[in-house]
Amino acid sequence: MAGAADRAVAESPRRPPAAARARKRRRRKLFRLYTPIDPRVYMGIAILSFFILIGGWWLAAEVNLAKDIFLPSPADVWQTALDRARDGTLWDDTRTSFIRITIGFLIATSMALPIGILIGTYRAAEAGIEPSVDFIRYMPAVAFVPLTIVWVGVDETQKWLIIWIGTFFQQVLLVMDNVKRVPREFVDIGYTLGMKDRTVLRRVVLPASAPAIWDTLRITLGWAWTWLVVAELVAASDGLGHSIVVAQRFFQTESIFLGILIIGLLGLIMDQVMKFTGKRLFRWAEGGG
Repeated sequence: MAGAADRAVAESPRRPPAAARARKRRRRKLFRLYTPIDPRVYMGIAILSFFILIGGWWLAAEVNLAKDIFLPSPADVWQTALDRARDGTLWDDTRTSFIRITIGFLIATSMALPIGILIGTYRAAEAGIEPSVDFIRYMPAVAFVPLTIVWVGVDETQKWLIIWIGTFFQQVLLVMDNVKRVPREFVDIGYTLGMKDRTVLRRVVLPASAPAIWDTLRITLGWAWTWLVVAELVAASDGLGHSIVVAQRFFQTESIFLGILIIGLLGLIMDQVMKFTGKRLFRWAEGGG
């Protein structure tokens, strides 16, 4: 009997150890729809993606996929960054562009939010404003660059105006859609409780639409960076866009790549700051406490 039992145990399929089962479950979670993953795993994947991107760039430069004058290596761009950091031009251009984008974006946002909320909640306001905004938003902002130079000159106001033209009209319509997506039942409950229009707007509509509006601001911030660079490419004596134009004239592709990378890095930092802030402001929307 003992021998038969031993043979049965030996022939029975062995279960993998607990650690192996746990790893298998974690791998499954990585590829399951909408399933949260460990923050450390998330950060590791994000960092790995950057290493892959830079590694692909380095490999393309090493195998001479294009001439050095057209595709500098990461080492060349890094050396250019060090040189420009030492003489101060990198910091000056970065600071100038950052201030411009911040002011221009805040001006556009401060105007777009109340108008978007207004036309998203009142049909009469939507009928009076939305068609005109929708019409203007299809006009290319880059075509307004020469006009803005004629209207306001080439000082800082012109840069802010280009950012406003490229961002404001998009923000208005996106905020309008964010507000419209608030469930009607929420509004009806507010009226049932005896709230006035102003109270329903402040206590129901704005809190319910705030997370989506915040995401809209994150998205349009990227567009604002695009329009800032357009303005600096045409009419500026400083800034990251201007440095790209100067480098282009002398085929200094290292400086062109550097300007593009700095803009991308600043945009990524600002976006991640807004993402982090949004998670703290709207924990209830993330399923937190």
